[in-house]
Amino acid sequence: MEFTVSSAALLKGILDVSKAIPVKTALPILENFLFVLKGDSLELTASDQELTLRTVVTVDSTKKEGSIAVPARQMTDLLKALPDQPLQIKTTSDSTFECIWNNGNSSLPYFPAEDYPAIKGAGEDAQVVTFPAQTLVDGISGTVYATADDEMRPAMNGIFFDIDTASTTLVASDSHKLICFTTDDVQAAQAASFILHKKAANVLKSIVSKEDEKVEVTFDGKTVVFQFGATMMVCRLVVGKYPKYRDVIPQNNANILRIDRAQLLNTVRRVAVCANKASNHIKLELKPGQLEITAQDLGFALAAYEKLTCDYSGAEFGIGFKSSFLIEILSNMSCENIVIKFADARRAALIVPAEEEADTEKVCAIIMPIMVS
Repeated sequence: MEFTVSSAALLKGILDVSKAIPVKTALPILENFLFVLKGDSLELTASDQELTLRTVVTVDSTKKEGSIAVPARQMTDLLKALPDQPLQIKTTSDSTFECIWNNGNSSLPYFPAEDYPAIKGAGEDAQVVTFPAQTLVDGISGTVYATADDEMRPAMNGIFFDIDTASTTLVASDSHKLICFTTDDVQAAQAASFILHKKAANVLKSIVSKEDEKVEVTFDGKTVVFQFGATMMVCRLVVGKYPKYRDVIPQNNANILRIDRAQLLNTVRRVAVCANKASNHIKLELKPGQLEITAQDLGFALAAYEKLTCDYSGAEFGIGFKSSFLIEILSNMSCENIVIKFADARRAALIVPAEEEADTEKVCAIIMPIMVS
């Protein structure tokens, strides 16, 4: 193998796939990038066998095609330390290759490409849908924080993609809160679904760039493939049945609060400073035209209180929430005004964008209350 490539272009490609390099592995070959050179295209692959990332870098010139596995850490550190310039890479023996730049060079070991595990994509019975790139990023960003860490219920550790003929909904829940992100931009010929683990979802969110217009998603019962630009991500799906989330979304909560999202978020943050650090409990007292938020930690003689003017119609009552959950939900919504619909102090509250904004952001959140004195 021998070729010349921009060091900056190669570094960008390597960084795009490096998130799939495992921290620890029983297969040392997976600590390497797989380089496959064909014509003027250099294909870079990294994998931990659960998640695989592959991208293509255009090289300046090719003298000899080939494929090798190169050490990921040393290659990344070298490229980070180089200013942008032409970089010549060539194999010099059966086990080493050289990187030659303007006024220096390095010699690194490589391993046979044949030792690298084969990467399997989706099967012949796979379905294909296309997401607008920004919609996919927004959907993951708006839901992934609500996923769980539950060894007993692995399905809760990912985002549920509920794809239908009219719309697609991304769902995440940890049993204390549930978030749904619905878009009409993604439709399928027939209903389908899969669960994407939150690790893979976070990686996908970080590598889809603003230049990407569409993401093609191909999936079967075990594997999903995301294709965008010159990059491909292959990952195993979470196996399991996702709960019937639509059954837990409140439909008839009659006590309705309309309020500025940022105002409520900032107030909760201020009051929560004095909440018990172990429980993070706060209390909302609702009265017509008025919302009072309180918190206290009797063990350290801490207490906070703030009153807000708001649009509230319904019965007077108090309800408790874990402040960190409420802050997460409010922080990850982008609308100006929100509507919170309550049933009573014991049942879940529904949070949605204000009605006039519902057409631009179809997000809903459910948060479970807690008992506070």
